[in-house]
Amino acid sequence: MATTQSQPQHVLEIKRTFAAPRERVYRAWTDAREFALWFHPTTDYITVITRMDLRVGGKYSLEMRQKEGSVSRLSGTYEEVRPPEKLVFTWRWEKDDPSAETLVTVLFTDLGGSTEVSLTQQKFLSAQDRDNHNQGWLGGLALLESYLSQ
Repeated sequence: MATTQSQPQHVLEIKRTFAAPRERVYRAWTDAREFALWFHPTTDYITVITRMDLRVGGKYSLEMRQKEGSVSRLSGTYEEVRPPEKLVFTWRWEKDDPSAETLVTVLFTDLGGSTEVSLTQQKFLSAQDRDNHNQGWLGGLALLESYLSQ
């Protein structure tokens, strides 16, 4: 079950436990083929990974294609890559001003057969932007849970 805590306007924090080993959950975030299968807000989207250079300073980019035709492009830079414990990366939608770039930190905690994922996204410009991302993350993490249970 996902939990979203009361948080400041510019920070989003979500914790979720998955019934899968830490290495398996980490791989779902770092293998481009696997990542594309679950990383979207709902099943109305298909994600295409156009770049995933998983190293400090490496870039990633992807497209979330809604079945009705719209495409949202996301990109960023990996700032920390520590398998299988931690990922830190910047996040910016193509349509947004560069000042709207946020920072995502994902911690993977081994709970002995299951994994707690602690996600923090910070530097939002507004509470509305934070809340929109919260909805997207909750949907994506639900899809990750389904993916991991296959």
